[in-house]
Amino acid sequence: MSNADPDPDTTAGLEPGGGVPPGETPPAEGSTPDAGPSDAHNPTKGWGKGPMVVIALVVLFVLAFFVVRIVAF
Repeated sequence: MSNADPDPDTTAGLEPGGGVPPGETPPAEGSTPDAGPSDAHNPTKGWGKGPMVVIALVVLFVLAFFVVRIVAF
């Protein structure tokens, strides 16, 4: 178990007065945006015509199916 409040006189890596000498701590990050993955894929357009046509056809077929079921009942 480590002491949560160590004695500065016996702690390794501290200068007199409690300062930390250069090289004792790791370098910091550049900034927050540098920490994550790059956003390389950023499409500017919405959906293409192909997927919209396929969705419209499926909706029309489902609608026609239910209309035929109601009329045939």
